[in-house]
Amino acid sequence: MFKCIYKNLSLLFYELHNFDKDSLPKEDEFCLLLMKDGSYTAGRWWPEEDDAMEDPAGKFNRGQFDSIPVEEVSKWYSLNYNLSTALENEELENLHFRNNKEETLTFTLKDFRSLKDQDFPEKCQYCLLILTDGRIAGGRWDYWKDEHDGDFNYASAGASYSIDQVWAWTPLGSDEIFAREEKAERERKFEEELNKNPSVDHNRFIYGTDVNIYYEKALEKLRKEYPWASLAQMKKIKPWMIVPLHGQYVFGQEERSYDGTRIVREWTDGSTADEFIDFLCEYTKNTVENSNPEEKFKFGTDIEVYLEKVYENVKKDYRWFDKGMIKNLWRYTIKQIDGDWEFVREYDNGSSDSVLDYSSAERFIEGIEDEYRQAALDANPVVSSYEVPFSGVDCCGWNLEKYIVSKLGSGDYKVFVQAGNRSTGGSREFFITPYCFEAESYEEFLERYLKIVPGSHFGLSRKELLSDKELKHFLGY
Repeated sequence: MFKCIYKNLSLLFYELHNFDKDSLPKEDEFCLLLMKDGSYTAGRWWPEEDDAMEDPAGKFNRGQFDSIPVEEVSKWYSLNYNLSTALENEELENLHFRNNKEETLTFTLKDFRSLKDQDFPEKCQYCLLILTDGRIAGGRWDYWKDEHDGDFNYASAGASYSIDQVWAWTPLGSDEIFAREEKAERERKFEEELNKNPSVDHNRFIYGTDVNIYYEKALEKLRKEYPWASLAQMKKIKPWMIVPLHGQYVFGQEERSYDGTRIVREWTDGSTADEFIDFLCEYTKNTVENSNPEEKFKFGTDIEVYLEKVYENVKKDYRWFDKGMIKNLWRYTIKQIDGDWEFVREYDNGSSDSVLDYSSAERFIEGIEDEYRQAALDANPVVSSYEVPFSGVDCCGWNLEKYIVSKLGSGDYKVFVQAGNRSTGGSREFFITPYCFEAESYEEFLERYLKIVPGSHFGLSRKELLSDKELKHFLGY
């Protein structure tokens, strides 16, 4: 690491360039910027390609959704330097950046700090950075939930410098993004102070400030129509609480943003406790209605009965399927959770079990069938494949990339479809059921096949597939 003491370091800039058409940075050149309002920032120059303009046009990129239009910039100075050699001097204190040996000092950057000292910028503060490879850079600090970790965002698509890439940093001038965050932080702290001792509107909270009392009263009403209703069922859907907001208690739902900021969604559909109880009845009604144990567990509470039905259903089409193929899948059971019977997925790694909120036995069976089908396909080796040719096929807004029909070791067939765009993509695999091959003609086969892999969803329609003689032959027609 560099021998220079960053706390003593100052960067001195002499006579920044005027910003005009005859004096422009190179494309993507990183620059120190003097703004017309007198503040300083930095960014990478991105010109607009229009030679007809008399004035320079473009912007300086600072990060994701963060750029400075040229109209706001007064002067600039290139920061495309590597300071490695200079920083090896342990006596170094002042680094001079001169334009044509100009002696008029314009700006000084100092007060450098180190992230390794647990000295972090404020959230959304834009900073000048000296990277560990000696380059000068910039970025906007984005701390994560743990305020002692984060990175400096510097370009679109979330490109950033990690803590390990930054040797020292110092803040540049305030800007709209940072000022907005500073205001939000003041408001958060003010809200925290208000909520330390919240007041209670006793006319509204006539049953007290324990939200369970309101749930229990709503439960009494629900049980008139749904005798099986329980508090656990009602709270499967995101529960409501009584929480402090703006210095007083309210009915609300509390959550946290990605950075840990507390967010309260206040209930505003009424003004009285009894209206809130009626609201809870409507809010939880569908969940309770779909929790009828007679529907969910019509085959009893032995999970093996349900899993055997799953196996039998899958075996009808996946004829090579056997139970050895599912030994490494999730384990399922039926157990009591908060007094109610539930379908549960168990984990081997010690993490909490997952409650599977299926409304009926049939829904649970259908859900597990997908896992068994995939396990069956994974266990059946591909013996030959045919990649269907196509060009310029739109697949629900994505470009079709692959369409492969494969013959399996069992003599059955499956199809692999892949599509995507510049930034994302996806793929799916389909089993061609034996019912399709019971068709006497290729035309009839396609009618059945396209109900499994519809052309409108996956790119190739009846017209393209019907004309493909090699595909027809590959499928045995």
